[in-house]
Amino acid sequence: MNHVTTTELPVVVVGAGPVGLAAAAHLTERGLTPLVLEAGASAGAAVREWAHVRLFSTWGEVTDPTAEKLLAPTGWTKPDANTYPSGGDWAERYLQPLADVLGERVRFGVTVTGVSRTGRDRVVDADRETQPFVVHVTTAEGREERVFARAVIDASGTWATPGPAGGSGLPALGEKAASDRITYCVPDLKDPAVRARYAGKRTAVIGSGASAFTALASLADLATSDDGASTKGVWILRRGISGATFGGGEADQLPARGALGLAAKAAVDDGHAEAVTGFRTEEIGRDTDGRLTLVGEDGRRLTAVDEVIVLTGFRPDLSFLDELRLGLDERLQAPVELAPLIDPNQHSCGTVYPHGHRELSHPEAGVYLVGMKSYGRAPTFLAMTGYEQVRSVAAAIAGDLDSADRVELTLPETGVCGGAGLFDTPGAPATQQEDAGGCCGS
Repeated sequence: MNHVTTTELPVVVVGAGPVGLAAAAHLTERGLTPLVLEAGASAGAAVREWAHVRLFSTWGEVTDPTAEKLLAPTGWTKPDANTYPSGGDWAERYLQPLADVLGERVRFGVTVTGVSRTGRDRVVDADRETQPFVVHVTTAEGREERVFARAVIDASGTWATPGPAGGSGLPALGEKAASDRITYCVPDLKDPAVRARYAGKRTAVIGSGASAFTALASLADLATSDDGASTKGVWILRRGISGATFGGGEADQLPARGALGLAAKAAVDDGHAEAVTGFRTEEIGRDTDGRLTLVGEDGRRLTAVDEVIVLTGFRPDLSFLDELRLGLDERLQAPVELAPLIDPNQHSCGTVYPHGHRELSHPEAGVYLVGMKSYGRAPTFLAMTGYEQVRSVAAAIAGDLDSADRVELTLPETGVCGGAGLFDTPGAPATQQEDAGGCCGS
């Protein structure tokens, strides 16, 4: 390492999802060398796990302009900007081609297990900022390696760490034991095996964001089909129902997002789902038939269900960053300068003003959490926010602070994330991350 200066080293980007690959594109444009480390076997590995779900943002809102310029010489054609891709479309028609263009600058099957300063744990001050970062990884074959970097951009997202069913932020008693009947993502009811699992069954849906809306609408569609008679959803809300419960509706500037809330409302109004309000799950047990029984913190015991879909948001995995000096908000686990801007008690997606490298910086210079992970537990993230983040961060790493500070982005307003309310006030809007389940995601 001694013969290599820090500025000659690559910028390590963790994650080959939409924001991670956009970061690599921006770094490349500025003449810097990115090295994208992706645990999955292909670009957008996490996105592919919800390939069946359609985004509520159009193609025009989910591709990065700089990435498009990188793709243009290959003959890549941007899909119709006014149409809505599924997660699978996004991965296959945009993310994989982008990874292919980046070539050897993207490594797959590589899991980052730790990041630190070379020769310095988080305690040591001496000569710290002059040392390059060292990134420990494990390959798909189990081989351990280390990579040195001039900076680290963590765009690993939060998909792998979903929130639990438990109302206290901890798994409900019995939740792990009942894992064979619980899923933490929107099920693909077009898959025959998955469809059979829910058809004619009583399914609890815990959560109040776009993912919960999608699950309820899908179960309602199943209930009206020939093979889905008697399918019933039980929508479990930790608060009461208010005007904000079903999102922005027709007032949402992202029409497809507003339509999700209206579809969930129709599922309830049409009797395909029943809403259980003010219910914070404390325990999940089994009855004599093996069905699941949910018990609330107030002692209420719900009628047994066959399946449970938990859509209570996501959390950042910070374990491999433990040797770095991060400045994170104690509630949201987001960078301290960013946290007040995204607090779901105060802001909607459209009221978060544009932000960049300064709001994303940490006491450990050269480290940035971007994309969904930068929002910690807040549910208000949009892809276009992440693209603007990495444009600013790449400029900052390149030393172009004028460009890095010039952030310009207008986000659509929504009725889903906005507003504040007392935790136990009847009818208070569901604005906490554990209720929202990622209101501005897909």
